[in-house]
Amino acid sequence: MVNNKKFERYIDTLLNIQSIKDYCPNGLQIEGKKNINIIVTGVSASLELIHAAIAKKADAILVHHGYFWKAENPTITGIKYQRIKAIIQHNINLFGYHLPLDVHPNLGNNVQLAKRLDLCIVGEFNTNTIPNYGLMCETKLTLNALIDKIESTLMRKPLVVGNQNLHIHKVAICTGGAQDLIEQAYHAGADVYISGEISERTTLIARELGMTYIAAGHHATERYGIATLGQYLAQEFSLEHYFVDIDNPV
Repeated sequence: MVNNKKFERYIDTLLNIQSIKDYCPNGLQIEGKKNINIIVTGVSASLELIHAAIAKKADAILVHHGYFWKAENPTITGIKYQRIKAIIQHNINLFGYHLPLDVHPNLGNNVQLAKRLDLCIVGEFNTNTIPNYGLMCETKLTLNALIDKIESTLMRKPLVVGNQNLHIHKVAICTGGAQDLIEQAYHAGADVYISGEISERTTLIARELGMTYIAAGHHATERYGIATLGQYLAQEFSLEHYFVDIDNPV
């Protein structure tokens, strides 16, 4: 068991949230019961995830995509009302960690995805942000073998555009909606850039740069950081932990 404020302070320090400028508040977003024994983790704080947490009698939900985004309508109506109402009615703490979870060197989405794809991490690449958002990796896999590895690991077929006849060596990763970092990945020397989503312009840029871009899914590429964080915290504080994967094709 752990006190909710102690839990928040511990995670905030672990993920070094004060060093990262983000589009949403990181940390405790909705306060619930003081003592936490059971935690549920998931990618996004959807109503389906909240209902799953309620069914498991969770004291806290930890997500990568929480609430109160910079451009979000501040009124608590409609879908937002239904979600927040369910959380408050069941006295659940909601914790959200966005960019600090993406970039964490051990628990983060980028590093956890790289590990699962058997890529050798050699450092970051310059994303013109503080800190840098992406990782540079090396691989001995062929491009086709890498694509097959992504499909079998993430359990979904990735969308591959650009040059598909490359002999690859360097692979850049930045999970989620980071398709527009493709040029930074190229200038850092990447043959392949893996992110979650793709825009119409991404295909054209990949073709003109002569590199390969792999859109492996926003949700799919960001499962592993929050699940790993939950496992880590469960061990640290002797908590009961459940990772709930709400299917999302994007």
